[in-house]
Amino acid sequence: MIEQLVEQIEARFSDVQREMSDPDVFGDRNRAAALGRSYRQLEVAAKLAEAWRQAVADEAEARAMLDEDEDSEVREMLAESRAEIERLEEEIRLAMVQRDPNDEKDVIVEIRGGAGGDEAGLWAADVFRMLSKYAESRRLKVELLEASEGAYTFAIKGDGAYSIFKFEGGTHRVQRVPATESQGRTHTSTATVAVLPEAEDVDVQVDANDLQIDVYRSSGPGGQSVNTTDSAVRITHRPSGIVVSMQDEKSQLQNRERAMRVLRARLYEQALAEQQAELAADRRSQVGTGERAEKIRTYNYSQRRVTDHRINFTVHNLDDVLEGTLDEFTNALQNDEKRRALELQTTG
Repeated sequence: MIEQLVEQIEARFSDVQREMSDPDVFGDRNRAAALGRSYRQLEVAAKLAEAWRQAVADEAEARAMLDEDEDSEVREMLAESRAEIERLEEEIRLAMVQRDPNDEKDVIVEIRGGAGGDEAGLWAADVFRMLSKYAESRRLKVELLEASEGAYTFAIKGDGAYSIFKFEGGTHRVQRVPATESQGRTHTSTATVAVLPEAEDVDVQVDANDLQIDVYRSSGPGGQSVNTTDSAVRITHRPSGIVVSMQDEKSQLQNRERAMRVLRARLYEQALAEQQAELAADRRSQVGTGERAEKIRTYNYSQRRVTDHRINFTVHNLDDVLEGTLDEFTNALQNDEKRRALELQTTG
């Protein structure tokens, strides 16, 4: 079975390489982008397939040597080759697990202070900074859409943005002594993070007749007017009841465009959630992307510890994590997602 999978990978990778060299592809942006995504996924699998073939050859050589010589070193070499083959076979299967179709999309992230009063708002700002720095470290572009006290809405753009940031959706809990705490007591606060794949018009059709669009003057702290024109925009999607407001830009047109982007993303996520709920009911378990635990991660300042509760994964480099060093969590969560998807494929 693994031999057939390796042959399929090699053949598909060869086909994609051949298509990418076709001059006609350069004039078709959509086709070129699709081939680029296929190439990036298959390149990893192709390297694993090449390593697997080498490991199989090494095992055959060690077995031939063992027939001639019962030396312990040869036996050890054979055992190592077999272990390498098993490891590579699992990696190959994981690499070929069907990807989430949203993985290549840009994302819209919404952060809100949760439980904890003013400290929750401060923590929301820290989470925004952490995720922004992580995006920049992954060479992704961060575009701030809306910011107010304890609430942030921003877009992250670039190849595979959703595949990275979808794991940040949920409740982030912090345990620390607030700057305003005179008794030195540790407080627990939370910030909620929603990660939405950014939807295009082809993903979500929004009927203009379903929208109620209100314009008003932007307001600053204490409700004071900071703009002399009606540039702020509030869009209500009547069928779903979703309301999106934008006021950071001076142009009404820009605020409206940003609000529509967030609205489409929320509607798209709602459709995905309904689809996943149906699948979950059929399988009697929640499987796939979008599942949000009440508490996904805890950041403990006194112990400099960060724990992801979904996979029981802990690191003790809190300062680095807050500076956007999240690759360890992303890699562990991606591998866990692939293994669960592989189990689903083999059992379903």
